[in-house]
Amino acid sequence: MRIATWNVNSVNARLPTVLAWLEAARPDVVGFQEIKCLDEKFPREAFEDLGYNVEIHGQKSYNGVALLSKHPVSDVHRGLPGVDPTGIEAEGEQSRYIEALIEAPRPVRVGCLYLPNGNPVGTAKFAYKLAWMERLQAHARSLLAQEEAFTLCGDYNVIPTPEDARNPAAWTNDALFQPESQAAFRALRHLGLYEAGELGKQPPGTYTFWDYQAGAWQRDHGIRIDFHLLSPQAADRFRGVETHRDARDMDKPSDHVPVVVELAD
Repeated sequence: MRIATWNVNSVNARLPTVLAWLEAARPDVVGFQEIKCLDEKFPREAFEDLGYNVEIHGQKSYNGVALLSKHPVSDVHRGLPGVDPTGIEAEGEQSRYIEALIEAPRPVRVGCLYLPNGNPVGTAKFAYKLAWMERLQAHARSLLAQEEAFTLCGDYNVIPTPEDARNPAAWTNDALFQPESQAAFRALRHLGLYEAGELGKQPPGTYTFWDYQAGAWQRDHGIRIDFHLLSPQAADRFRGVETHRDARDMDKPSDHVPVVVELAD
């Protein structure tokens, strides 16, 4: 089973690009982040025509996540469990998490997430990021207790180590590179989750995001912030991981590229 995660940065603005990639890569399951549209504005039929079942957790203009699966899906959950202590979610919708059980012959649960950016540091937005990561850690702990195969995949908006940035100094003051963000990501992994890029021995420089500004793509000033974190039961089935760098060079590309993990059927 091939499971992809991709921050598409507006599914409607990039629909031809997204469809072209799907037809070429043919993943069984896809988690999208930053779809940037309400559920009713999501181009469901275009994906159904490719054989996907579609589950959406949308939001007008910002955020938004979706799951596509060529297998039936069940036990769909929208929104990350837990209460936001910062008040950000009380002020407005934050559609950042969707989860479902993929009913393949060997089932796998997929949680698709768009973690808060957190900038600027020192504001409520950074506090919200760290609080959201605490809730994600609590949810991951509850999923691990079920002892089933799952991946928590998506745009984590964390640069875990200096090796995950071409130019670490450029990110010194950014929320993605703060010690608190990195510590929260490590705490999540230390629960017993396996990072697919590490399992697949991907080399340093396997970036997943290049900004549209300042020629970042042309100069390869990338960062690695999109991940699959696998449960032990999913890691037992791990067969490989691919970072589709070529998607950044497609027509009207997202600033992120897909990361695809392969699990034994």
